[in-house]
Amino acid sequence: MNLLFIHQNFPGQFKHLAPALAQRGHRVVALSMQKIDATDWHGVQVIPYGANRGSSPNIHPWVTDFETKIIRGEACFHAALKLKQSGFNPDAIIAHPGWGESLFLKDVWPQVKLGIYCEFYYHPQGADVGFDPEFPSTDVAVACRMRMKNVNNLLHFDLADAALSPTHWQASTFPEPFRDKITVIHDGIDTDALIPDPSVSITLNDQRTLTRQDEVITFVNRNLEPYRGYHQFMRALPELLKQRPHAQVLIVGGDGVSYGAAPTDGISWRDRFIQEVRPRISDADWQRLYFLGRLNYDQYLAVMRLSRVHVYLTYPFVLGWSLLEAMSLGCAIVASDTQPLHEAIRHDETGRLVDFFDHHALAESVCALLDAPHERQRLGQNARAFAQAHYDLKRVCLPQQIAWAEALAQRP
Repeated sequence: MNLLFIHQNFPGQFKHLAPALAQRGHRVVALSMQKIDATDWHGVQVIPYGANRGSSPNIHPWVTDFETKIIRGEACFHAALKLKQSGFNPDAIIAHPGWGESLFLKDVWPQVKLGIYCEFYYHPQGADVGFDPEFPSTDVAVACRMRMKNVNNLLHFDLADAALSPTHWQASTFPEPFRDKITVIHDGIDTDALIPDPSVSITLNDQRTLTRQDEVITFVNRNLEPYRGYHQFMRALPELLKQRPHAQVLIVGGDGVSYGAAPTDGISWRDRFIQEVRPRISDADWQRLYFLGRLNYDQYLAVMRLSRVHVYLTYPFVLGWSLLEAMSLGCAIVASDTQPLHEAIRHDETGRLVDFFDHHALAESVCALLDAPHERQRLGQNARAFAQAHYDLKRVCLPQQIAWAEALAQRP
């Protein structure tokens, strides 16, 4: 079969599925807005393209996001026309619609089946927006903005023949009747590679070497920001460091913003909450706190393998891969009691859940696990077994994704 993938930053969520389909003998082509030369990537022919215009100045702010998606969709439309003129006609198109690229592909190939990746449907209440009362929206038109932000989703509902979503909760954010088209299959994690390593060690600042003999607490985000509970973790630290005089706290993440808004006072979220808690932490305790920034993947895995207790917090939003990777690595996990986590973290079975807003409970739960090595071992083993049973790439998720993609292409 001929299969076409669309992702503005290919491979994205398709990094396993697209090569696996190529290995099965299908011709797989991908359109990407990355600035690269055309290339063969693990058997996938990657064709770059670009937009020939930018956003309009002074456009109404409610439609800025949608205009950007139209511009990207137009660029992908012309790239698809060129591909069709070269003789390529897909049996199915699999796209991440989040940036608008797949809006006009049915106008190039009207009969081709389109499957989309359903990551999140926006809501003015009941999900991430309005969840944290510390950061209330000052925009009285937030519901209007959310409605406009969903226009891209709504247009795809009429176009798509089927859909994938990585978790049941993310699928549940989408409205009926389209929700019935969504199949829940996670992207998958390699549990064969993500295994504990008792011999792991890392050296910090070319001075301090940490091993599994050290009491290490970890917190990991792409960026350190409220959406992923960074502020609540920081507020737990004064109590945590005081109660655990030998603990070493490793914080991984950048200074930018992945989700939500940037701070209004011009400093990063990272520094804002450092300034808040620093006066309540002694100089000696502060020396046991390490901000590691963004790490390469191997460095990140070394940090996670060191962890005695790993903390993962999130608003009701998309579930991060790092949680499932921590589970596969056998970490003892303390996580926020928010909806996206309930599928993976079952309280006192695969981890411990605490109120997102209760940083005292967070500190107490971490300390309790640090004092209970047998509990840590039990929770870590259960977490790894759960990850293997439900999120394993090779034996669970990828076979289901392949079956979904081939069935999409074979639909009459």
